[in-house]
Amino acid sequence: MKTRHLTTPRLAIPAMLLAACTTAALAQGPTLPPSSISNPGDAGQFAHTNLQILATPSGATPQVNGPPFPGYLYQTPASIACVYGLQPAVAGCNPNLTTANPSGGSKAIAIVDAFDDPNAYKDLQFFSAQFGLTPITPSTFQVVFAPHGGFPPGSCTGPATRPPSALPTGWDVEESLDIEWSHAMAPSATLYLVEAQSSSLLDLFCAVTVASKLVNAAGGGEVSMSWGSGEFPSETIGDPVFTTPKVVYFASAGDSPGVLYPSASPNVVSVGGTSLSFDPNTGNFIGENTWQTTGGGASSFESRPSYQDRNVAHIVGSQRGTPDVSSDANPYTGVWVWDSLGAPPGEGIWYIVGGTSVSSPTWAGIVNTAGAFAASSQAELTQIYSDATSDFTGIKVGNCGPYMSVFASGSWDFCSGRGSPNGYRGK
Repeated sequence: MKTRHLTTPRLAIPAMLLAACTTAALAQGPTLPPSSISNPGDAGQFAHTNLQILATPSGATPQVNGPPFPGYLYQTPASIACVYGLQPAVAGCNPNLTTANPSGGSKAIAIVDAFDDPNAYKDLQFFSAQFGLTPITPSTFQVVFAPHGGFPPGSCTGPATRPPSALPTGWDVEESLDIEWSHAMAPSATLYLVEAQSSSLLDLFCAVTVASKLVNAAGGGEVSMSWGSGEFPSETIGDPVFTTPKVVYFASAGDSPGVLYPSASPNVVSVGGTSLSFDPNTGNFIGENTWQTTGGGASSFESRPSYQDRNVAHIVGSQRGTPDVSSDANPYTGVWVWDSLGAPPGEGIWYIVGGTSVSSPTWAGIVNTAGAFAASSQAELTQIYSDATSDFTGIKVGNCGPYMSVFASGSWDFCSGRGSPNGYRGK
């Protein structure tokens, strides 16, 4: 399989990684696909993805194993496992040298996205082979079509036909990202990609219902939603959608200051974004900072849930605060994603992807491999907020929010919640 390259000149990214928590921009910054652009009037009607894409390096031949383009410091499954203590520590966690992938996972993870990516199976196969992950089979990865959604939210109407193509919406890259990185973090879990008929919230909520039934029937697991809508007054009527027993729901907190739904639901684990810093000379991991443009804040319509009564009530006040947890999302410290939809037969593109669309499936996979399988999101969140601080890496450096007004605290804040994973404990 050949790789088709974008025409953007090769980017000198590594030298910027040390300054990933600043607002300094490259000559060529990340771009937003159409799916990640929120239009006026979308709130309460349509969801957008949380993707930011850097151009593929050009002018070089990709290698067939490990990082497709060596010498860069973008993240692989093995480097994320190293940074977050999911595998025994390797000095430096250099993405070009670290090879131990996450292992484990069981029961099920369901990814919910809009529109259809007919190349999903073969793209996940290719990604898995590139990084030496457990191969998928037709029994361990399945694409499921959801019907159209109805009212109340979560209900479905009509037949479950193949949705319209995700090309050229950007949802194809979202789907590739979600299945590749949830599989990377929990390679032995059964993985479902549930495709909604459109990006309308009613269609997506119907797909969540379909996904929830699949995960529940598998004995439990996680549902990941890397999309969201701006908050709206009637959003609380959607909260029951995320209450299927044995299912823990994850949603992206967003890629700009403020709060998204369903991330704001008290029945969903809200996942924010961070930045990873690496030494541009040695490739060694230096530390983790805030991602300045991550979503987060106090909900306008959801009251503070009981799991936030202790320790964070003085920060969130009477409202639900997001995010709950976080992980790498800065596109300048982003992850490799393979997508071939729209490419000539036998070809595809290696994207460098950031945004909290990365964080949600990453966390869903980590929690799956941790193996606790909480009875609900509420139970998972109660565990997250009551667990020892050593189970998370509290982010101590950086800021976020409107006018960069929120500063990292090392405990809980609107930039990163409790922080990023530190091993599998407390997940």
